[in-house]
Amino acid sequence: MVYEEMFMDILWYIEDRLTQPIELATLAARAGFSPYHFSRVFRWATGHTVMSYIRQRRLLHAAAELSNGRRIIDIALDYGFETHSGFSRAFRRMFGCSPETYRTRSRCAKPAPPALSMINQYQTGGVIMEPEFISRPDIRVCGYSIETRTDNGENQRAIPEFWQAYMQDGRCQRLHREPFLKAHAEYGACFMGDGDGEMTYMIGVEAAPDAIVPETYDVRTIPAATYAVFSTPPTDKENFTTVIQSVWSYIFSEWFPASGYEYADGCTDFELYDERCAGDTGNVCEIYLPVVKRA
Repeated sequence: MVYEEMFMDILWYIEDRLTQPIELATLAARAGFSPYHFSRVFRWATGHTVMSYIRQRRLLHAAAELSNGRRIIDIALDYGFETHSGFSRAFRRMFGCSPETYRTRSRCAKPAPPALSMINQYQTGGVIMEPEFISRPDIRVCGYSIETRTDNGENQRAIPEFWQAYMQDGRCQRLHREPFLKAHAEYGACFMGDGDGEMTYMIGVEAAPDAIVPETYDVRTIPAATYAVFSTPPTDKENFTTVIQSVWSYIFSEWFPASGYEYADGCTDFELYDERCAGDTGNVCEIYLPVVKRA
């Protein structure tokens, strides 16, 4: 089963069970992946974490039922919300008004059917990319970080903005003057948080062994792993960000299905920017994806 077919099967499986408990482990098993790998691929296919997607679909269906005259608390309970207040808070975050206001002001339309939003939306310049496999020990990275989320593509907006600010406000120059540097190549690393969709994105450089790093910098360790390393097709500076995001989409929607690998649980992926990223044209970065053989 190709990824598109598999994910549409998962989305309709969810759609048919919105008033029932839905477990991540059940969905992952149905797809044939580990829960961690399934979570990563699901975000690339839909633009949402698993639970945020389920919550959104439940709220859309609940909103459609507000016009049928049923009590709001009964609708809320049907879709897995334990209290009226909890349902109202979630509803307001999504629709910008209370369920009561929505009921009186909106036509309560039936939700559109499930659809994939991101899969196959990539451009690699016609290049079929095959990774190099590299094992690396722990990497001590020092630099700057932001907190963001994977929901609704927030991280894909926040991270480019973070890079732009880093390059323009003096932090880049200050970091590269520090004596603790082992090398000047920059890491763009994603550290997943404990909450659903939470993540920390860090821009940093590798520190020399036993170097003393000032407290003004964030210091994190990228765990040892075996990586599938992809080099992005050369492009100009203006299109660099778009090409990088396109390669990420290619990895999750095309490479993984046929590779026999899956994302290594508990590890960290990162982008590596070296001297090949310095010019106005021919920019290339390397994407390091921690992998293990699929069971």
